[in-house]
Amino acid sequence: MGRYEVKVGNESITIDDSLLYTESDEWVKVEGEKKVRVGISDYAQKQLKDIVGVDLPNVGDEVEKGATLAVLESVKATAEVYSPVKGKVLEVNERLLDEPELLNKEPYDSGWIALIDAEKVEGLMDHKKYAEALRSRK
Repeated sequence: MGRYEVKVGNESITIDDSLLYTESDEWVKVEGEKKVRVGISDYAQKQLKDIVGVDLPNVGDEVEKGATLAVLESVKATAEVYSPVKGKVLEVNERLLDEPELLNKEPYDSGWIALIDAEKVEGLMDHKKYAEALRSRK
């Protein structure tokens, strides 16, 4: 288990092989029976460039799979983060309010966005399928 680099065009993207991924570049870490931690992939943060603000969900919010979970503001654009699961927000990463750059510096570690009590975890890509999806984008 670990991290490895994938070339996408001229860029080198880090992928964590312990995570699951969405087509829209969110990652999911299954923690326990129904809990999932959600963040954005290295590819997503590199596309956004310097992230300067984050609009987080509220603890207790019910989220639908595919609905907006958070909004990220970067020097380049505003981007929505979509929930990869249906469930209830148990915890949010409040550090991001003061340190949104964690999403750029540590997208798979301190840059997580929310912990969700998920009804189901399905329809996500493993690291190999995500790497293939990234390579096909170029």
